[in-house]
Amino acid sequence: MSQHNVLIDGIVFVDYQSAHKRFLTEGLRRIQFSTSRTLLASSSDETPISSPLTPVLALGSGKPEEQKVLSKPSKVQAVLKGIKQSPKKVNLVAALVRGMRVEDALLQLQVMVKRASKTVYQVIHSARANATHNYGLDPDRLLVAEAFVGKGLFLKRESFHGRGRSGVMHKPECRLTVVVREITPEEEAEIAKLKV
Repeated sequence: MSQHNVLIDGIVFVDYQSAHKRFLTEGLRRIQFSTSRTLLASSSDETPISSPLTPVLALGSGKPEEQKVLSKPSKVQAVLKGIKQSPKKVNLVAALVRGMRVEDALLQLQVMVKRASKTVYQVIHSARANATHNYGLDPDRLLVAEAFVGKGLFLKRESFHGRGRSGVMHKPECRLTVVVREITPEEEAEIAKLKV
């Protein structure tokens, strides 16, 4: 292993970084480790070694295995953790949108005055985006199946009172989980009857 030594004003500086890189590359070559770039650039007379990053080919075929078609899940969820608000206050808003269509729930939350409505709106919007982008569900036919709030960290801080006394102040946190699902045609027909 050779090192690059630089002589400046009578002081010898050793370039350990390039020496370390050279040591690693020589060691990798010695154990016959190669990247996909080396595999593609090598001569054509050698049989190429499959890279661990490429998909495994099926035995006896020159085509990669077809990916299995993922079935659409019945429910898709979004979770927001660390909401700096009391679970009771967030649950008041979450209870309002439970069982509503996603479009109606988002409209309802836009006109609400409560502070938690912005948080619930964000989580429902995220759940709708997860359902449409990741699983290809129809965004117009989504329903808020579940919306529940869980307790997070309850930070305890000291609160000072008069006459040298003190107490414990709680700073609550919570987490909100929203589960959406697609409406069945029967449910859609019932909803259409109710609107008329």
